[in-house]
Amino acid sequence: MNVTEPERRTLSVLIVDDHAIVREGIRRILESNGESWAIHEAKTGFEALDLLRRHPIDVALVDLSMPGMSGIELTRRIKTDLPRTGVLMLSMHAEDAYAIRAFKNGASGYLTKDSAAAELLTAVRRVAAGRTYVTADQAEHVVQQLNRGTPGEAHDQLSDRELDVLRRIVAGQRLKEIAEDLSLSIKTVSTHKTRIQEKRQLGSTAALIRYGMEEGLTSDPRPSGPMPLE
Repeated sequence: MNVTEPERRTLSVLIVDDHAIVREGIRRILESNGESWAIHEAKTGFEALDLLRRHPIDVALVDLSMPGMSGIELTRRIKTDLPRTGVLMLSMHAEDAYAIRAFKNGASGYLTKDSAAAELLTAVRRVAAGRTYVTADQAEHVVQQLNRGTPGEAHDQLSDRELDVLRRIVAGQRLKEIAEDLSLSIKTVSTHKTRIQEKRQLGSTAALIRYGMEEGLTSDPRPSGPMPLE
Protein backbone atom coordinates (compact mmCIF):
# COMPACT_ATOMS: atom_id res chain seq x y z
CA MET A 1 0.00 0.00 0.00
CA ASN A 2 1.43 3.35 -1.04
CA VAL A 3 1.17 6.19 1.43
CA THR A 4 0.87 9.50 -0.32
CA GLU A 5 2.36 12.64 1.16
CA PRO A 6 -0.34 15.01 2.43
CA GLU A 7 -1.11 17.84 0.03
CA ARG A 8 0.44 21.13 1.04
CA ARG A 9 -1.95 24.01 1.70
CA THR A 10 -1.81 26.84 -0.79
CA LEU A 11 -0.11 29.87 0.71
CA SER A 12 -1.91 33.17 0.20
CA VAL A 13 0.34 36.21 -0.21
CA LEU A 14 -0.50 39.90 -0.57
CA ILE A 15 2.01 42.30 -2.16
CA VAL A 16 1.46 45.93 -1.07
CA ASP A 17 3.51 48.52 -2.97
CA ASP A 18 2.55 51.70 -4.80
CA HIS A 19 4.89 50.93 -7.72
CA ALA A 20 3.60 48.44 -10.29
CA ILE A 21 7.14 47.52 -11.43
CA VAL A 22 8.07 46.51 -7.88
CA ARG A 23 4.91 44.43 -7.44
CA GLU A 24 5.64 42.70 -10.75
CA GLY A 25 9.21 41.93 -9.72
CA ILE A 26 8.13 40.41 -6.41
CA ARG A 27 5.38 38.41 -8.12
CA ARG A 28 7.91 36.98 -10.58
CA ILE A 29 10.13 35.87 -7.70
CA LEU A 30 7.27 34.20 -5.86
CA GLU A 31 6.03 32.46 -9.01
CA SER A 32 9.53 31.28 -9.95
CA ASN A 33 9.80 28.88 -7.01
CA GLY A 34 7.49 26.24 -8.49
CA GLU A 35 4.86 26.46 -5.74
CA SER A 36 1.24 27.34 -6.50
CA TRP A 37 0.86 30.31 -4.17
CA ALA A 38 -2.22 32.52 -4.38
CA ILE A 39 -0.83 36.00 -4.98
CA HIS A 40 -2.82 39.22 -4.54
CA GLU A 41 -1.73 42.82 -5.08
CA ALA A 42 -2.62 46.22 -3.63
CA LYS A 43 -1.12 49.60 -4.45
CA THR A 44 -2.16 51.45 -1.26
CA GLY A 45 -2.63 50.64 2.41
CA PHE A 46 -6.36 51.34 2.16
CA GLU A 47 -6.72 48.99 -0.80
CA ALA A 48 -4.76 46.36 1.12
CA LEU A 49 -7.05 46.56 4.17
CA ASP A 50 -10.13 46.19 1.96
CA LEU A 51 -8.65 43.10 0.30
CA LEU A 52 -7.55 41.63 3.63
CA ARG A 53 -11.10 41.86 4.95
CA ARG A 54 -12.39 39.94 1.91
CA HIS A 55 -9.67 37.32 1.50
CA PRO A 56 -7.73 35.29 4.09
CA ILE A 57 -4.05 36.18 3.68
CA ASP A 58 -1.15 34.28 5.24
CA VAL A 59 1.60 36.83 4.58
CA ALA A 60 1.43 40.49 3.60
CA LEU A 61 4.57 41.88 1.96
CA VAL A 62 4.33 45.56 2.83
CA ASP A 63 6.38 48.44 1.43
CA LEU A 64 7.63 50.70 4.20
CA SER A 65 7.21 54.04 2.43
CA MET A 66 3.92 54.59 0.62
CA PRO A 67 1.75 57.65 -0.04
CA GLY A 68 -1.23 58.08 2.26
CA MET A 69 -1.00 55.22 4.74
CA SER A 70 2.61 54.26 5.48
CA GLY A 71 3.75 50.67 5.70
CA ILE A 72 4.23 51.02 9.46
CA GLU A 73 0.67 52.26 9.95
CA LEU A 74 -0.68 49.49 7.70
CA THR A 75 1.28 46.90 9.70
CA ARG A 76 -0.15 48.24 12.95
CA ARG A 77 -3.71 48.02 11.60
CA ILE A 78 -3.20 44.52 10.21
CA LYS A 79 -1.91 43.22 13.53
CA THR A 80 -4.80 44.88 15.37
CA ASP A 81 -7.61 43.70 13.07
CA LEU A 82 -6.11 40.53 11.56
CA PRO A 83 -3.44 39.25 13.96
CA ARG A 84 -3.11 35.88 12.19
CA THR A 85 -1.76 37.57 9.06
CA GLY A 86 2.02 37.75 9.14
CA VAL A 87 3.70 40.92 7.87
CA LEU A 88 7.02 41.00 6.07
CA MET A 89 8.23 44.59 5.70
CA LEU A 90 10.09 45.41 2.47
CA SER A 91 12.16 48.57 2.41
CA MET A 92 14.80 50.55 0.57
CA HIS A 93 16.40 51.29 3.93
CA ALA A 94 18.97 49.09 5.65
CA GLU A 95 19.20 51.29 8.76
CA ASP A 96 18.40 49.52 12.02
CA ALA A 97 15.97 52.30 13.02
CA TYR A 98 13.47 51.25 10.36
CA ALA A 99 13.68 47.53 11.15
CA ILE A 100 13.25 48.18 14.87
CA ARG A 101 10.24 50.40 14.27
CA ALA A 102 8.69 47.77 11.99
CA PHE A 103 9.09 45.01 14.59
CA LYS A 104 7.76 47.21 17.38
CA ASN A 105 4.60 47.73 15.33
CA GLY A 106 3.98 44.04 14.69
CA ALA A 107 6.01 43.02 11.66
CA SER A 108 7.39 39.48 11.71
CA GLY A 109 10.16 40.17 9.22
CA TYR A 110 12.16 42.98 7.63
CA LEU A 111 13.97 42.75 4.32
CA THR A 112 15.61 45.33 2.07
CA LYS A 113 14.58 45.43 -1.59
CA ASP A 114 18.10 44.74 -2.83
CA SER A 115 18.03 41.27 -1.24
CA ALA A 116 18.43 38.18 -3.41
CA ALA A 117 15.35 36.27 -4.56
CA ALA A 118 16.24 33.23 -2.46
CA GLU A 119 16.31 35.36 0.69
CA LEU A 120 12.85 36.76 -0.07
CA LEU A 121 11.43 33.26 -0.50
CA THR A 122 13.03 32.14 2.77
CA ALA A 123 11.62 35.16 4.59
CA VAL A 124 8.09 34.58 3.24
CA ARG A 125 8.14 30.93 4.28
CA ARG A 126 9.38 31.76 7.80
CA VAL A 127 6.75 34.44 8.34
CA ALA A 128 4.03 32.14 6.98
CA ALA A 129 5.11 29.52 9.51
CA GLY A 130 4.60 31.99 12.36
CA ARG A 131 8.30 32.70 12.82
CA THR A 132 10.31 35.90 12.49
CA TYR A 133 12.88 36.86 9.89
CA VAL A 134 15.71 39.36 10.16
CA THR A 135 19.04 39.40 8.38
CA ALA A 136 22.17 38.43 10.25
CA ASP A 137 23.49 42.00 10.03
CA GLN A 138 20.35 43.41 11.64
CA ALA A 139 19.72 40.71 14.23
CA GLU A 140 22.04 41.84 17.03
CA HIS A 141 20.97 45.49 16.96
CA VAL A 142 17.26 44.67 16.67
CA VAL A 143 17.34 42.25 19.60
CA GLN A 144 19.25 44.74 21.77
CA GLN A 145 16.77 47.52 21.10
CA LEU A 146 13.65 45.36 21.50
CA ASN A 147 14.94 43.87 24.75
CA ARG A 148 15.74 47.32 26.08
CA GLY A 149 12.03 48.23 25.96
CA THR A 150 12.73 51.96 25.78
CA PRO A 151 13.62 54.24 22.87
CA GLY A 152 17.16 53.48 21.87
CA GLU A 153 17.62 56.20 19.26
CA ALA A 154 17.14 59.94 19.44
CA HIS A 155 14.70 59.87 16.53
CA ASP A 156 12.44 57.28 18.17
CA GLN A 157 10.33 60.19 19.43
CA LEU A 158 9.49 61.11 15.83
CA SER A 159 6.32 59.75 14.25
CA ASP A 160 6.58 57.35 11.31
CA ARG A 161 5.67 60.10 8.85
CA GLU A 162 8.10 62.56 10.45
CA LEU A 163 10.90 60.01 10.16
CA ASP A 164 10.04 59.51 6.48
CA VAL A 165 9.99 63.26 5.83
CA LEU A 166 13.30 63.71 7.66
CA ARG A 167 14.95 60.97 5.59
CA ARG A 168 13.75 62.57 2.37
CA ILE A 169 14.99 66.03 3.36
CA VAL A 170 18.40 64.57 4.24
CA ALA A 171 18.44 62.83 0.83
CA GLY A 172 18.06 66.23 -0.84
CA GLN A 173 14.37 66.30 -1.76
CA ARG A 174 12.54 69.64 -1.72
CA LEU A 175 9.30 69.97 0.24
CA LYS A 176 7.30 70.10 -3.00
CA GLU A 177 8.84 66.81 -4.18
CA ILE A 178 8.17 65.16 -0.83
CA ALA A 179 4.56 66.34 -0.92
CA GLU A 180 4.10 64.87 -4.41
CA ASP A 181 5.73 61.54 -3.49
CA LEU A 182 3.66 61.12 -0.31
CA SER A 183 0.40 62.57 -1.71
CA LEU A 184 0.42 65.30 0.93
CA SER A 185 0.07 69.07 0.75
CA ILE A 186 3.21 71.21 0.96
CA LYS A 187 1.73 72.76 4.10
CA THR A 188 1.46 69.33 5.76
CA VAL A 189 5.05 68.45 4.85
CA SER A 190 6.21 71.82 6.17
CA THR A 191 4.35 71.14 9.43
CA HIS A 192 6.12 67.78 9.76
CA LYS A 193 9.46 69.51 9.18
CA THR A 194 8.67 72.10 11.86
CA ARG A 195 7.68 69.41 14.37
CA ILE A 196 10.89 67.50 13.71
CA GLN A 197 12.91 70.63 14.40
CA GLU A 198 10.93 71.36 17.57
CA LYS A 199 11.25 67.82 18.91
CA ARG A 200 14.99 67.66 18.22
CA GLN A 201 15.62 71.34 18.99
CA LEU A 202 17.11 72.03 15.57
CA GLY A 203 17.19 75.72 14.71
CA SER A 204 17.70 75.49 10.96
CA THR A 205 17.33 73.24 7.93
CA ALA A 206 21.11 72.81 7.88
CA ALA A 207 21.03 71.58 11.48
CA LEU A 208 18.19 69.21 10.61
CA ILE A 209 20.15 67.75 7.68
CA ARG A 210 23.30 67.42 9.78
CA TYR A 211 21.31 65.63 12.50
CA GLY A 212 19.79 63.22 9.98
CA MET A 213 23.18 62.40 8.51
CA GLU A 214 24.65 61.81 11.97
CA GLU A 215 21.78 59.39 12.67
CA GLY A 216 22.51 57.51 9.43
CA LEU A 217 19.24 58.44 7.70
CA THR A 218 20.80 58.81 4.29
CA SER A 219 19.01 56.25 2.09
CA ASP A 220 17.85 57.39 -1.34
CA PRO A 221 14.04 57.70 -1.09
CA ARG A 222 13.42 57.16 -4.77
CA PRO A 223 11.51 53.97 -5.78
CA SER A 224 13.52 50.94 -6.70
CA GLY A 225 13.04 48.59 -9.61
CA PRO A 226 12.10 44.91 -9.29
CA MET A 227 13.95 42.83 -6.74
CA PRO A 228 16.86 40.94 -8.32
CA LEU A 229 16.11 37.47 -9.69
CA GLU A 230 19.38 35.95 -8.52
